[in-house]
Amino acid sequence: MIKGFILLNCDLGAEEYIVDELKQMQEVRNAYLTFGAYDVIAEIQTESQEEFEKAIATIRKLSRVVSTMTLNVIVPE
Repeated sequence: MIKGFILLNCDLGAEEYIVDELKQMQEVRNAYLTFGAYDVIAEIQTESQEEFEKAIATIRKLSRVVSTMTLNVIVPE
């Protein structure tokens, strides 16, 4: 299992749209609006690294997403 978080900055006023889009993705477990340096945070979980990278690429291509930061979680075996 691969788990991580993606922090997103988006166009002003697009925060709720981005969260709605994220919640429709199978790989996204949770998505939240935030205050601070980032506008949205999403929790992602996949079965493989390849699926994880594809999910990140899909999120980065969403319209109105300006920038992202990905944090991979170390899951103890």
